[in-house]
Amino acid sequence: MKHLLNLLAAVALLVWGTYLVRTGILRVFGANLRHVLARSISTRPAAAMAGLGVTALLQSSTATALIVASFVGQGLMNLPTALAVMLGADIGTSLMTVVFSFDLSWLSPLFIFVGVVMFISRQATTVGRFGRVLIGLGLILLALRLVAESTAIIVQAPAVKALLLSLSSDTLLEITVGAMLAVLAYSSLAIVLLTATLAGSGAIPLDVALGLVIGANLGSGILAVLVTARSTIEARQVPLGNLVFKCIGVLLAIPFVALWIRYASPYFPQPALLVVLYHLAFNFILAILLISWTRVVARWVERWLPKPDNTMVAGRPHHLDPSALATPSLAISCAAREALHQADVVETMLLGMLRVIKDNDVRLADELRKLDDTVDRLYSAIKYYLTKISREALGEEESRRWTDIISFTINMEQIGDIIERILIDIEDKKIKKSRSFSDAGMAEICEMHARLLDNLRLGMSVFLNGSVRDAQKLLEEKARFRDLERAYSATHLTRLTDNTMQSIETSSLHIDLISDLKRINSHICSIAYPILDSAGALAPNRLKQQQLQTLSEEASNAL
Repeated sequence: MKHLLNLLAAVALLVWGTYLVRTGILRVFGANLRHVLARSISTRPAAAMAGLGVTALLQSSTATALIVASFVGQGLMNLPTALAVMLGADIGTSLMTVVFSFDLSWLSPLFIFVGVVMFISRQATTVGRFGRVLIGLGLILLALRLVAESTAIIVQAPAVKALLLSLSSDTLLEITVGAMLAVLAYSSLAIVLLTATLAGSGAIPLDVALGLVIGANLGSGILAVLVTARSTIEARQVPLGNLVFKCIGVLLAIPFVALWIRYASPYFPQPALLVVLYHLAFNFILAILLISWTRVVARWVERWLPKPDNTMVAGRPHHLDPSALATPSLAISCAAREALHQADVVETMLLGMLRVIKDNDVRLADELRKLDDTVDRLYSAIKYYLTKISREALGEEESRRWTDIISFTINMEQIGDIIERILIDIEDKKIKKSRSFSDAGMAEICEMHARLLDNLRLGMSVFLNGSVRDAQKLLEEKARFRDLERAYSATHLTRLTDNTMQSIETSSLHIDLISDLKRINSHICSIAYPILDSAGALAPNRLKQQQLQTLSEEASNAL
């Protein structure tokens, strides 16, 4: 019992080590890996090589599948290219399996010691995160040695020998067991390494080991499908296409297991090496045979998982991809795209608001008020998504972007609330009472609305590009808009003194409306503050003065 517990603990340590390496690499090189994949898509062989290199670093084809699936979901990569990347990714994880099959246990104490020192001393920096990677590598090497020692003892038990012998001559059972283990361990690499160690110690025959390896490859494909089950249709297409390749590979490999043992054994007498080389050969040959079939498989997958109709606002793609959370920099990009979608809905509300004011369209007013519910839902979804991103895994720039997105979505949500309140006032005080603004008053409202719409679009550009010049221009618009609001308030009072009947009837509504438009503009201009502050272009006293002025304006409006 003790030796069995030691084996289980060693397997758990092996899985944990691969997890530390994968997450550590993503935290240190996540953004760079994304750029490599995004740029290496000119041809399918180049895409496969990019997938090979990225997966060799991540030591997980599943992690690469999640990144590539997110790219497809965002429209940054087409499906055939993504499938080519995945063929290369499977070769990459196979290469790392071969590397770890050699006796590198002497490196384990060094990696763990150096990694712990780096991680503890500078935990929140890149150095500390790289230390996490070294710890993971050290634990993998240590776990492999512990697995070998434990299995050498356990296989001597008669009951264990009888159990292992029951697995012989049943390839389908071996494939099923290998697939289940890969899914449970969240790593085909760990299962292949474990299988190679068991074969090397004589715990299982070679044909059983190769069956488990085939199953582990199939399990990695199933795992990626399960992980992306709640993602967008586009993101789910990549793992499904990769699983199709895996299934084809399993069907092709089963008849040749005995041939591999017969012809490769004389050249590689060590069972463990024979197992990992079979894993490499399986994925390499599969990539060579099927890389020209990526377009065909992509068409199959697109028929099985057709893309939804995204012509209406409510049917637009949902960018908050759960699978991207494993790569914080990618998740930040997803949240930013969804924030822009929220701003698009706000822009739709702003455009429709003027039509309601001009045409007294009650039906349109009701539709626009419903859009405010959409804005609120998007705000809640983005906020919840951002809270699931590990802040410690974010660099300084990404952390600042995280804050910018939160601030942007809050401003958009508040703008939506103001527009909803304006629509209610228009309906109650103008439409139901059959009143209208004077020609001069309507012209002023149209002028302020046009300027407000331009500022909103400029604010969206500032949020997207982070241009300091545009941010300065946006902040200048705040003062101009405030002056415009004061001027139009004065001209409205002049019309009241002239006893203009339309101005008298809509006086309260007119004053409230231009005041609300100014408040909307203030929220839009707030987008500029984080950009200017991070660039050092906003003096601290200027910021305080702006905040005090905003508070003063809100207090005066309340009175």
